[in-house]
Amino acid sequence: MADCLGGVTMHEALFYSQPADKPGHVRCQLCRHNCLIAEGHRGICKVRENRDGTLYSLNYGRLISENIDPIEKKPIFHLLPGSRSYSIATVGCNFHCKHCQNYEISQYPRRHGQSGDFPGALRTPEQVVDAAQRSGCQSISYTYVEPTIFYEFALDTARLARAAGLKNIFVSNGYTGPEATRELAPCLDANNIDLKSFTDKFYKEVCGAKLQPVLDTIRLMKELGVWVEVTTLVIPGWNDSDEELRDIALFIKSISPDIPWHVSRFWPTYIMTDRPPTPHQTLFRAREIGLTEGLRYVYVGNIPGDTGENTLCPTCGKTVIERTGFTVNRQRMTNGNCDHCQTPIAGIF
Repeated sequence: MADCLGGVTMHEALFYSQPADKPGHVRCQLCRHNCLIAEGHRGICKVRENRDGTLYSLNYGRLISENIDPIEKKPIFHLLPGSRSYSIATVGCNFHCKHCQNYEISQYPRRHGQSGDFPGALRTPEQVVDAAQRSGCQSISYTYVEPTIFYEFALDTARLARAAGLKNIFVSNGYTGPEATRELAPCLDANNIDLKSFTDKFYKEVCGAKLQPVLDTIRLMKELGVWVEVTTLVIPGWNDSDEELRDIALFIKSISPDIPWHVSRFWPTYIMTDRPPTPHQTLFRAREIGLTEGLRYVYVGNIPGDTGENTLCPTCGKTVIERTGFTVNRQRMTNGNCDHCQTPIAGIF
């Protein structure tokens, strides 16, 4: 049950404990930061607060964004291509990425202080599922900010969506805690996880996080049967060396060569304006590295009109899904198999 007080929605959080050696504190175990939160304070995400030893989610159902998107925008390329996804978000995030394109909402609680009200329209899970169905969407995407920070609402919605025959998609930074991942996985169909870099330096200095937990989450999601796609925003001077791109490709392949890898173009934004946009050639090089190292599906993102958005059959090399931007122009598959050579294409079709 959620109560709304002055623009803040109160809902008891999941995944926390009360450490015996820290009276008055709670340990949030929702994400891999594992914040120790004193009475009256909030965690790194700024949307979970300790009140008298009870941890509350302050943004339950307080949706700042509701949109109907092409599923390719997530980007998810191997689940119901060409379909639409009902996309929702609240304010908040457990990262503080210097290049966040959605910083107005992801960093809202941090930028507006501890006492600021949370903007957004109050929705119930039932209302979200009904809106998705009425709009003709085949899935619900929890996106725009890190969905783990509105986990309780996402979980309640995902369970209803699954029962209604809708798919559920996370677009995530990969910092969901292992217990929360296991609880969510039975009703989660796909997760596009950002693998932002392959160095702790990047994660520490650019995001305020660590690399290893992201790698662990990618592996665990795959083990639990969730369809995983990985996105790397390639930033000049930060994560664009051949060595680092190869390390990312090899890690993905070590889990499964069928995991799609999206290498996307960076644009200067928020507080990272000292870097130029990623040269097209860098992304083409990243794609070649991924394919050379054995990944079967590598895509170039944020370059409209480039054929690097097409899905190619890994056996015969023919185009099985032809895309322009977020639009699917043509599919040459039958029951998930290549029409040219009948090779199964990995994914949910």
